[in-house]
Amino acid sequence: MHSLVRLPEDDVRQQTRYAVYDMLSRRDPRLSLEQPFYNDQRVFELEMETLFKSEWLFAAMGCEMPKKGNFVTLDIGDNPIVIVRGGDGTLHGFHNVCRHRGSRLCLHEKGKVAKLVCPYHQWTYELDGRLLFAGQDMGDDFDLSAYGLQPLHVREAGGFVFVCLAETPPPLDDFLTTLEHYMALYEMDNARVAVQSDIVEEANWKLVIENNRECYHCSGAHPELLASLQEFDDTDDPRASDAYRELVKRQQATWEACNIPWQLTRLDRRNRLTRTPLIDGIVSMTPDGKVGCQKLMGSLTTPDLGSLRILHLPNSWNHCLGDHLITFRVLPLGPQRTLVTTKWIVRGDAVEGTDYDPERLRAVWDATNDQDRRLAEENQRGINSMAYRPGPYSPTFEFGVIDFLQWYGERMLTHLTGEEANESIPEEPALSLARG
Repeated sequence: MHSLVRLPEDDVRQQTRYAVYDMLSRRDPRLSLEQPFYNDQRVFELEMETLFKSEWLFAAMGCEMPKKGNFVTLDIGDNPIVIVRGGDGTLHGFHNVCRHRGSRLCLHEKGKVAKLVCPYHQWTYELDGRLLFAGQDMGDDFDLSAYGLQPLHVREAGGFVFVCLAETPPPLDDFLTTLEHYMALYEMDNARVAVQSDIVEEANWKLVIENNRECYHCSGAHPELLASLQEFDDTDDPRASDAYRELVKRQQATWEACNIPWQLTRLDRRNRLTRTPLIDGIVSMTPDGKVGCQKLMGSLTTPDLGSLRILHLPNSWNHCLGDHLITFRVLPLGPQRTLVTTKWIVRGDAVEGTDYDPERLRAVWDATNDQDRRLAEENQRGINSMAYRPGPYSPTFEFGVIDFLQWYGERMLTHLTGEEANESIPEEPALSLARG
């Protein structure tokens, strides 16, 4: 076993890059990742520097910023950001950092402002990021135009908002076009967040995603969820029963007649969209399987639409039902700490207490999220053991996990060896991050 000796910061960083490159290059895709990927601070920092600063991330829902001046904030690692709706309806994204002395500008998770004003010294910015006011003491030759907010990339489609911190973000157009197509009937301009849940899981973010990408554990862990959700969403799944295939065939014919998109669409390993039936006779993910909101989304005319499942790696999965949506956002907080935000979204004119009961709306996924939290945390505790070794995946039950980690490995290697890495990988390893 190797330990990390005292080295200059740049040497430690470079050696961490090599160790990660080495482990991913020789990894057996049939097995789980080596221990440092789940608990090492240096690996976590490298992920945040490469993957989370370079990939498109699900950030928020457009309906959370319906009008000029509405904003939301979030933290991507150590990077606070703000997304704000401009006067022309365009969303603008900025690093939530004043150009004066670096204070955060917007201190709340969401709100509405006329201008973006720093609470420290009242430097004032237009909603498009231009600096408008910097006080009277900066000198006559002070150039306001040189100190606008630092922008970041923002895209909105089908009601979903994505951000990317990279100077040159990866392509996203194909996914956004597909998302618009699937979400058109939901009319997300007429929607709002009815309920939100934020839970911190004491587990690595990849364990949270891995847990979501398989239902191997569902029958033993999720009685509330399996009262409505099928354990699979593809008739080619070897576990799919004849009864499921017949239900899918019947439902797809109905959806086709109503011009409701349902086809399974994969856009590399990062994005996956498909509509699949819930349990026969069930129309929503509620305790009794009946609608959670009396007003259906958009122009939909029936609640019996199953679940439109939308996956966007590295940090989101979603269920779009006829009567409401459930969105999930994952943000890493540390090597063994992850924030999971769930939002239940209803039609914009739905009235709480009349059209929906928020406690009933959230009951199934509150229970499921807590069950998943416990599973991920126990998974983390076991991985931290000196006895942990990468274990084998089931190609039948855990193919989604295999796909996720294949995507993760490919993207990490691209960032480590491509132009965005901006450094070469050393020829010989100077240390190992592996333990035990």
